[in-house]
Amino acid sequence: MIPTASDRCIIRLHGIERIYRVGVERICALDGVDLEVRENEYVAIMGPSGSGKSTLMNVLGCLDRATAGRYELDGVDTTRMGDASLARVRNERIGFVFQSFELLGQMSAIKNVEMPLIYSRDGWWSRHRRAKAVLERVGLAGRVKHRPNQLSGGEKQRVAIARALVCEPSILLADEPTGNLDTRTSESILGLFDQLHREGQTIIIVTHEESVAGHTRRIIRMRDGKIHSDMPAEQDPVQRTAFPNGVEGAPK
Repeated sequence: MIPTASDRCIIRLHGIERIYRVGVERICALDGVDLEVRENEYVAIMGPSGSGKSTLMNVLGCLDRATAGRYELDGVDTTRMGDASLARVRNERIGFVFQSFELLGQMSAIKNVEMPLIYSRDGWWSRHRRAKAVLERVGLAGRVKHRPNQLSGGEKQRVAIARALVCEPSILLADEPTGNLDTRTSESILGLFDQLHREGQTIIIVTHEESVAGHTRRIIRMRDGKIHSDMPAEQDPVQRTAFPNGVEGAPK
């Protein structure tokens, strides 16, 4: 059974703008975006190149600051935070999963997963135990001592997901998480995201792949820096046209 989202709003954007200046040119990447995401939602953000989806992800992940508007994460206004406070938010409340894995090649899987815990008050053994537990959670109990060059693409992404989860973040942000994987491995990784959602994790995936979006429960489509549509995945007209019988392997 797929859990429903709670009533607790953990992300609230109001009037978010992001404007870049290139010489005398003014580029509006986000144009007055309003958005709410509740705890345990499973969301896809889609749109063509230049639509604003990547900029929106960077703002949600506190990797970039909005030019105007208000962004509340867990009830805290991040737009008023200094750099040190934002760094702490990124470390403690947001888990990142990237297309290119971003693993440190000289370190074992468990050392890579321990990295976000370096600045925690936990001792070495506590960090080690937490990292081992989350690697077991993503199906890598037998790979904790392997380095990235000893792992398959799917295993590397599972290590990256474990690293994103080790601080027990409020949200998991994934940017094209299957972009470097073959179809079979992609389905395995999406199955893991489905499992994490069933366990209560809030997940936001930025993707251009309709099959990936079909695993989520809500699809937000961006166009020209604005939210063009926002609806349950089963009601999304593009999904219904492309996959009239639903995406194979997606949660029902």
